[in-house]
Amino acid sequence: MSVDEKTVRRIAHLARIAVTDAEVPHLQGELNAILSFVEQLNEVNVEGVEPMTSVTPMVMKKRQDGVTDGGYPEKIVQNAPATEDNFFLVPKVVE
Repeated sequence: MSVDEKTVRRIAHLARIAVTDAEVPHLQGELNAILSFVEQLNEVNVEGVEPMTSVTPMVMKKRQDGVTDGGYPEKIVQNAPATEDNFFLVPKVVE
């Protein structure tokens, strides 16, 4: 895949980067070099290679999901400016 001047200007516009006419050929060369390197990755045989999230095998530490706090709604709403039946009262915002 090759990038032309029009594509370089489009990429610069999308990235909100100001590019002068003198910089376009240099950026075009850099983008083409990057794309040729990425194309080389298609030649790598990855058959049978499992995806990994880390270079070292790790097991994610998990904890039991359970409620550890609560059971005292009176204390929770104690500092609220307005409450009713242990619920917060808020001003009506939609008429």
